[in-house]
Amino acid sequence: MRFLKFFLLAVLVAVVVILSFYHSDVPVETLKAKYAYSDSKFMELDGLNVHYRVVGTGKPVVLLHGTGASLHTWEAFADNLKDSFQLISLDLPAFGLTGGRADRDYSIAMYTAFLKKFTEKLNLTTFDLAGNSLGGRIAWEFAATYPEQVRKLILMDAAGYPTEKPAPLVFQLAKNSILSAVLMKITPRFFIKKNMIEVYENDALVSDALVDRMFDMTLREGNRQAFVDRAKLPLDTNTDRVKMIVDSTLIIWGDNDPWIPVSCAEKFRKNLINNQLAIIKNCGHLPMEEHPVETAGLVSVFLR
Repeated sequence: MRFLKFFLLAVLVAVVVILSFYHSDVPVETLKAKYAYSDSKFMELDGLNVHYRVVGTGKPVVLLHGTGASLHTWEAFADNLKDSFQLISLDLPAFGLTGGRADRDYSIAMYTAFLKKFTEKLNLTTFDLAGNSLGGRIAWEFAATYPEQVRKLILMDAAGYPTEKPAPLVFQLAKNSILSAVLMKITPRFFIKKNMIEVYENDALVSDALVDRMFDMTLREGNRQAFVDRAKLPLDTNTDRVKMIVDSTLIIWGDNDPWIPVSCAEKFRKNLINNQLAIIKNCGHLPMEEHPVETAGLVSVFLR
């Protein structure tokens, strides 16, 4: 009888969890109606309908977001630079309105080749390149591979160097074969909010609207599968290539980044040939979101 009661309780809990947190994929057209800008553009590339945006006039600056994010992460940052520069942001494959790839290839080599094709279709022969987190990892790999195309490089809390910190919980869950299958259907909104509170130093900036957008983009058809596929890839840390980068580089880091500690900024500073380092005080993993005016000011001076 005790076992039966325990079993029935476990079933009841499972049913409640499923009913409370089960979410089916959201069609991309539904999300476009809600989150595409009035000036959003879409490009057919690699079998994807790539969401991107171009604002401002002047020298082109390509902006690459991090894991779980979208081009919206650059909105306030771009608003502070658009009078002097042309800001080009995009939803990378696996994220935002662009969504996942049919071949499920999310290697750094794929992202580097994808960015090459994307910039060629925009007829960008040379440009400045900025990236945050995963976007920073792609940016420095691109600069090492195509130095003739990158005028200046900006790395914001960029990924690449291994750390002693354990991977964030969401990545640990995604690596587990059983739990990752659950994640692709059971996705609590509070889990997304927890991640945002982790990466922001100032929790007051984690608004309901921000969490709603991150949550909705997570549910975009194909994005959860893509996240799991990416999480299961072996860690690609070929950091010897950092020493090959000849482009002038600005390194920007939040002093309290919980995911990629500021010690990694020092590693980039040590190994990049020509660099400047700026540490943003009272800032987490997303300096362009938490401190857009200060971050844009640093970038403006650097690019000028």
